[in-house]
Amino acid sequence: MKVAIVGATGLVGSVMLKVLEERHFPIDELLLVASERSVGKQMTFKGKAHEVISIPAAIEKRPDIALFSAGGGTSLEWAPRFAEVGTTVIDNSSVWRMDVSKKLIVPEINASQLSKEDKIIANPNCSTIQMVMALAPLHKKYKVKRIVVSTYQSVSGTGVKAVEQLENEIAGTTGEMAYHYPIHKNAIPHCDVFEENGYTKEEMKLVRETQKILDDRTIAVTATAVRIPTAGGHSEAVNVEFERDFDLTEVRQILNETEGITVQDNLDVNIYPMPIYANGKDDVFVGRIRRDGSQPNTLNLWVVSDNLRKGAATNTIQIAEYLVKHNLV
Repeated sequence: MKVAIVGATGLVGSVMLKVLEERHFPIDELLLVASERSVGKQMTFKGKAHEVISIPAAIEKRPDIALFSAGGGTSLEWAPRFAEVGTTVIDNSSVWRMDVSKKLIVPEINASQLSKEDKIIANPNCSTIQMVMALAPLHKKYKVKRIVVSTYQSVSGTGVKAVEQLENEIAGTTGEMAYHYPIHKNAIPHCDVFEENGYTKEEMKLVRETQKILDDRTIAVTATAVRIPTAGGHSEAVNVEFERDFDLTEVRQILNETEGITVQDNLDVNIYPMPIYANGKDDVFVGRIRRDGSQPNTLNLWVVSDNLRKGAATNTIQIAEYLVKHNLV
């Protein structure tokens, strides 16, 4: 099993290496791939040094699987080149997600759609993954009609530059700005670029990707995405209206029995999900489970996940694990 990580020197790439090691993913040969400026750099995996190579050099080696986290432009140009030599690409960028010929996969929900013919597989957006993880089992039982979601997203979702901005501001030092405004002691209602409809790309990803993953274009979704000064972990306030009524005890039971979900919902002792507890973990945490008293068949949830793990690296590797387990590569 020959595995390439394209974008190995980035935030998500480094977490991919950690998750691959933790989960004992079967690797006979590891190719660490990055831009030309990083070629020759040494990185360590399982105590062994590996030299970073270029994308063309990696293609020549014809890896079985390529895990991409190198930005949309790189994925658009190079993912098809890997696919041409027989490599199965699992891509973290947004460029393939809404392509009708590409599968958008959260393994616990829809991995069964995958086949050997899928040579470019899209990994959903981090904020979408954690929300659909919580909603998919409830959708099966009660059918989701409408979702109103507000996200509280960490700076690590923007990248290294944003993490450095927050650290600089906390330390009181001047440095490069990832955002238009200070993020320390602030909340910025602006994740990604604005579209013509007044929503950001991040907000519209929650709309489009949710419908595709749950395979239901009738689901109405409206979103507001906010960047907050946490270093890691996204949080979401999710208000979901179902077509059928629900029982709160049954809702908790369904979530408790769902693989990849941890329910933290004991108000008597102030137990609820928070980014500080989700950090470094692969599960999606759900709490503050309560009925919306303002209209029928409507539920409120608070959903938290480590955006670099389940929101990116772990989900990607879980897709790869499914491919290997089912002999699809």
